[in-house]
Amino acid sequence: MDQIVSQDVREIELSLIVPTFNERENIIPLLERLESALDGISWELIVVDDNSPDGTSNQVREIARRDHRVRAVQRVGRRGLSSAVVEGMLASSASTIGVMDADMQHDEAILPQLWKAVARGECDLAVGSRYVQGGGMGDWDQKRQSISRGATWLANLVLKTHISDPMSGFFVISRRAFEAALPNLSTIGFKILVDLVASAPQPLKVIEVPYEFRARNFGESKLDSAVVWEYLVLLADKLFGHIIPVRFVLFAAVGGLGLFVHLAALGLALKVFGLSFLVAQSIAVLVAMTFNFNVNNFFTYRDRRLTGRGLVYGLLSFYLICLVGAFANVGVGTYIYDANITWWVAGVAGAVVGAVWNYAVSSVFTWRK
Repeated sequence: MDQIVSQDVREIELSLIVPTFNERENIIPLLERLESALDGISWELIVVDDNSPDGTSNQVREIARRDHRVRAVQRVGRRGLSSAVVEGMLASSASTIGVMDADMQHDEAILPQLWKAVARGECDLAVGSRYVQGGGMGDWDQKRQSISRGATWLANLVLKTHISDPMSGFFVISRRAFEAALPNLSTIGFKILVDLVASAPQPLKVIEVPYEFRARNFGESKLDSAVVWEYLVLLADKLFGHIIPVRFVLFAAVGGLGLFVHLAALGLALKVFGLSFLVAQSIAVLVAMTFNFNVNNFFTYRDRRLTGRGLVYGLLSFYLICLVGAFANVGVGTYIYDANITWWVAGVAGAVVGAVWNYAVSSVFTWRK
């Protein structure tokens, strides 16, 4: 089949990925600024929206009907900036890929400088930095600046290349560097730049370009305690994830807490309500499984958190999985004990088998990607 190539269409030089959640009011102002800043550069904009209730995806699609450079990727049942950016990068086409927020706190005026540094082969990664000379934190108070600098110090513990502002969500990277890091990405939380640099098989050549961080005009900041938690999980995954999955460690830790919940419920049912042991034990198991499910749903699988009807189905599937895990626990433990091996070894082996089963199967069926 003959290939037909339009001679009137320029090759896309920059793919710009913008992850969003409830940013409808910012889309048109952002496009207007990009139109001015990227004059002379052939670009595409891919807005990856986590099913915003404010209709951000619909707004982008409305614009895309008139502007072929704009596309919407709407994600349903998935949350998280890092994974959204990766999906957008995989949907893009240019050899250089940029990432920025929709809230216009990033200075789009330096995008051409970032793009040129990567496109000309001067570096693998060009970062918009608030911490190099000429950059600034805008109206951030002292407390928030201190938190940011502390997070920056922690990030450089896992990075193969030192970066003054690894917390930046404003950068341009070569497709080659992105694809090399792709198999090792954790896609946990909001700090995709840390993930990319830490996951690169070889240290990246980096250039940092200063900019002044701006105040948000519309919408609300997504920074909360859960973001901090996800960041710490990301760092742990970069440090130890090649040895043991961090999610499994969290899952097992929740299981340990669930044991205390189980014992508390059992004691309450026996001593306070005077129930038989069989009934009390059954209630305690149900309470502990419900506790484990909800804590894992909130912390361990925050990026795949179940809500609404999915929460009910997920809980029921978790009950079933844990029931099978309990049989596996007892079966393996009994087998080892009958082989005249120390009782506590048999108990630990059964618990490990049950935990691994519960984690592996619930990852596939309860909190599936």
